Amino acid sequence: MTLKALIFDCDGVLVDTERDGHRVAFNRAFAQHGLGLDWSPQLYGELLQVAGGKERMRHYFDRYGWPAGVVDKSGFIQKLHLDKTRCFMQIIDSGELPLRPGIARIVDEALAAGLRLGVCSTSNIKSVSACVALLGDDRRRQFEFILAGDVVSRKKPDPEIYRLALEKLELSGAECMVIEDSRVGMLAALEAGINCLVTTSAYTAGEDFSGAAGVVAELGEGSNARVSLPKLQQMVGKNNN
Repeated sequence: MTLKALIFDCDGVLVDTERDGHRVAFNRAFAQHGLGLDWSPQLYGELLQVAGGKERMRHYFDRYGWPAGVVDKSGFIQKLHLDKTRCFMQIIDSGELPLRPGIARIVDEALAAGLRLGVCSTSNIKSVSACVALLGDDRRRQFEFILAGDVVSRKKPDPEIYRLALEKLELSGAECMVIEDSRVGMLAALEAGINCLVTTSAYTAGEDFSGAAGVVAELGEGSNARVSLPKLQQMVGKNNN
């Protein structure tokens, strides 16, 4: 089977955003609201088992208690998440978080080979778009779609977002490769019938990636390149023989 499309997750794949991006942005938003909360790196690693920022906060408050005076929980979460997204975009725009090694390279290789490109993430569309913009305008324009958490009713590990991607591409899962960094994301891709390469991130290195087409610490650059487009094609062929 010939590889025809690459679909990227965002957080942990395009940019290693979780520990020093999203976590910091959550804490800045908490401070702006006077909540007196500070999610530690360890706690945030545990909270990452819940996909989606709004869902993550709701899970935390359900478990540890809601701030005094909160009546409209959904409205509170919505406002807090908007402020968190604003903080995250400031972090991205400042250049504090660069693209992960090998991302720009693999995108260029894919474009040179005529592959189609897309992004599927459970995060807010503004946050995801800000990360994709780090690739530069020329590469960004080549992505056919950016699907974020708000376009689906069920988030990863549910396969809904990847099934929607296949509908947009009008391709079979066997013709595509997803690049993910977490078990939750991998399970969503596999359930949709799509091959999945895992590039582990700061929080996911110890997870079980049984079923992945391959697992690497990063795509890599130059002499440290660990995954090239021909290798991705080999993975697709191996999984579909």
